[in-house]
Amino acid sequence: MSHIFLTDAWFDAVEELRAEQPETPEALADATINITVTDGPDGDVDVHLAGGTFDRGHADDAPTKLTVPYETAKKLFIEGDQSAAMQAFMSGKVKVEGDMTKVMALQTTPPTPEQEAFQAKLADLTS
Repeated sequence: MSHIFLTDAWFDAVEELRAEQPETPEALADATINITVTDGPDGDVDVHLAGGTFDRGHADDAPTKLTVPYETAKKLFIEGDQSAAMQAFMSGKVKVEGDMTKVMALQTTPPTPEQEAFQAKLADLTS
């Protein structure tokens, strides 16, 4: 079954896959980034990325915050389209506050084959 990205139903479906999530590359293991996704079907949504895990709400200890349009977030986190994120950043659609090195680590750490397979599972359950 397919769920709309970032809805409660989507997060619930992702939670069921957590046991299958591959280990996070060392370069991203300590990265915590708060993300506000704007203009989604249900409005703005606060999420965070911590240790390679994407989850609801903001983390209290995140040194970095991104503000990202919904379509860009979906392309980046579901489709793995790094170029879409870079284009959005260069055009001012992605805003970064705080420690930029955490964002750079996301851009420069290639996904493992296991991560790519897990991302494909996420894409299958996302509409």
